[in-house]
Amino acid sequence: MAGKLTFTLQEYQEAATKWRSDLLMLPIIGIQDTLKFMTSRPGIRYKEQVGALSGDAQFGPYKPSRSTDFNLNLDYRTLETFLGSVVAKFEPNSAVSTLLGQIGDTKGDGQMKTPTAMHVLALIAKSLSEHLNEAIWAGKRNANGDTTLDLFDGFDTITDNEITSGAIAAENGNYMKLTDAITHDNAVDIAKEILFSLDPRLRAQDLYMFCTQEFADAYNESYLLTHGGINYNTKYGQDTVEGSNGRLHIIPMYNKIGSKFIHICPKINMLVGYDQMGDMESVMVKEYEPFILSYIATMFFGVQFESIDKRRFKVIELADSSNSNGNAGGGTGGNAGGSEGGSTGGNNGGGTGGNNGGNAGGDNGGGGDDNNPFGDMD
Repeated sequence: MAGKLTFTLQEYQEAATKWRSDLLMLPIIGIQDTLKFMTSRPGIRYKEQVGALSGDAQFGPYKPSRSTDFNLNLDYRTLETFLGSVVAKFEPNSAVSTLLGQIGDTKGDGQMKTPTAMHVLALIAKSLSEHLNEAIWAGKRNANGDTTLDLFDGFDTITDNEITSGAIAAENGNYMKLTDAITHDNAVDIAKEILFSLDPRLRAQDLYMFCTQEFADAYNESYLLTHGGINYNTKYGQDTVEGSNGRLHIIPMYNKIGSKFIHICPKINMLVGYDQMGDMESVMVKEYEPFILSYIATMFFGVQFESIDKRRFKVIELADSSNSNGNAGGGTGGNAGGSEGGSTGGNNGGGTGGNNGGNAGGDNGGGGDDNNPFGDMD
């Protein structure tokens, strides 16, 4: 009843049974800030073949006798969801106290908002979404693991595996590796370089550029520096890449922190699979020990790219930090020495700095001569 602040084990069990589908859906609802840029595939248990169809049939001038063989190309990929489980021990009174603090007054009209057993279970169910969000990119399947990161392969792990297999490669048109670190000075130029490298059929679509917040910040700062005086630049936060006709949307994701990849593709290409329709997923509550209950749940989850064809997908690998430092050092050495006409400090110093991590150009700011940071001035 309204205002009741303690619940029996039976009430929790009844709530788990009655609200099973809602409780199973809460972790999915909790990751909507990520899923809104992707395509949900409910009803997936274990494996399902997904992919794109293409063919080479075409119209030609009318000829009653003309016929051709139609080659149907099936680019199949496997969307696999894995059955995960959780046994979360909780102390009911503490959970109720947490909810009471969120609701506030429990007298008078406030009693209508007083938490029920279902609210307590919902609080636990929704908390599972935070770890699902983390694993969407960085997850790596480990059947013997104990965390959500071990449950399934995330998009970054899938990307790494496809690069290793050769399916994602520069020669296939779906891969590009940057040679320079992204900074506030060059982010706009790098973003344009990425844009111009896309297959024309990919570039013509409405695309998402999945990146870190760090990249988005660097792009905004770079845009401010390079486009500050342009009359159409009316805001600080840029949500599309310059030159893309508003089609390449910059999507910074907090759960991509630490990622070495930028992914570019349409929304339909990013698949997130779960079940929610079968009877293998469950929610139950059992008594663990006096005053302690266990929230027990199982659910399927997994992700996959629908296609990695260059017409649907491209991945950008960020520059290695060690190479980036070397390039930065060499660039400084080359510019300082080269612009002043120093043959050693400019041409050789910059090259040495770039290739060897700034051995001459980086350490001394541009010189082959340790005592002359500006190269030969004569």
